[in-house]
Amino acid sequence: QVQLVESGGGLVQAGGSLRLACAASGGIFNYYVFAWFRQAPGKEREVVSLIRRSGGTYYADSVKGRFTISRDNAKNTVYLQMNSLKPEDTAVYYCAADAETGGVMAATYDYWGQGTQVTVSS
Repeated sequence: QVQLVESGGGLVQAGGSLRLACAASGGIFNYYVFAWFRQAPGKEREVVSLIRRSGGTYYADSVKGRFTISRDNAKNTVYLQMNSLKPEDTAVYYCAADAETGGVMAATYDYWGQGTQVTVSS
């Protein structure tokens, strides 16, 4: 069983950058597919990006070209570099892990962090 702890959220002006980190413990890091989801007030949780065991990545259309996901297997950490932030990126961001196929549906993921707030002011 893996535990996930996110960090790096905060308040930033539009156009700014943040880097989120997700530290994993308690499992074999290389076995997992990791994803970042976000949930804004009154909206459903949505996938932002995911990274497979192979290093292959997926990005939601809304963040493509602005966000970059990466994983450091030596540090058991997944990162989300967020550039050119927009007010509509404001949400609680969650890290999630799945030991099987992963994917874009939140229900697929068995393990979740507590979330970190990202607020982008206009």
